[in-house]
Amino acid sequence: MELRDKNGLTEAEFLAAYKPGDWPHPSVTADVLVFAKQKDELKLLLIRRGGHPFLGKWALPGGFTEPGETVERTAERELKEETNLSGLPLVPVGFFTDPGRDPRCWSMTRAFMVLVDDELPQAKPGDDAQAAAWFTVSTRRAGEGFKVILKNGEETICAHMKVKEMKTAAGYVRDIQLLQQNGLAFDHGKIIVTALLKLNETVPVL
Repeated sequence: MELRDKNGLTEAEFLAAYKPGDWPHPSVTADVLVFAKQKDELKLLLIRRGGHPFLGKWALPGGFTEPGETVERTAERELKEETNLSGLPLVPVGFFTDPGRDPRCWSMTRAFMVLVDDELPQAKPGDDAQAAAWFTVSTRRAGEGFKVILKNGEETICAHMKVKEMKTAAGYVRDIQLLQQNGLAFDHGKIIVTALLKLNETVPVL
């Protein structure tokens, strides 16, 4: 006997009548942080955006998830399309859902990272990326204040955060608020800081 809900519908009948458009849906994206450790320096790979929004700003490689695609596959595909890098073991960083993080639409992103210990991979910009470049990472902390500074030659970009964190038996709980950033797109300053803090739990990079 098939189970029926309170309206007397079987699951097949319920699904046939269900209208996904009755509820608003967010877009889903993936972003990738490629870190490299060189001697005593930590570097991060960024791309310069070649289109709106944030035209000309620096960003993490990433993009929209396509139908039938996992977000992990999106991360791999977008990294390949925008930097020509592939085959890197991507580790989850977090899920970012702040309202207004993308001026185009309601958008949520899953971020991934990798730490390379040898020579810098040779990244080549592709797709809608104008350029791909390695930035040296430095940070400053003062109480709940956190500042990350990214330098590539004479170009410097930075992001300021407020970070509250608590260590629990299951790991760290963090509340990270993006206060200000310059030169970066979307909420990528927040994603970078989240990844740095997570990376620092196992590798002393700060």
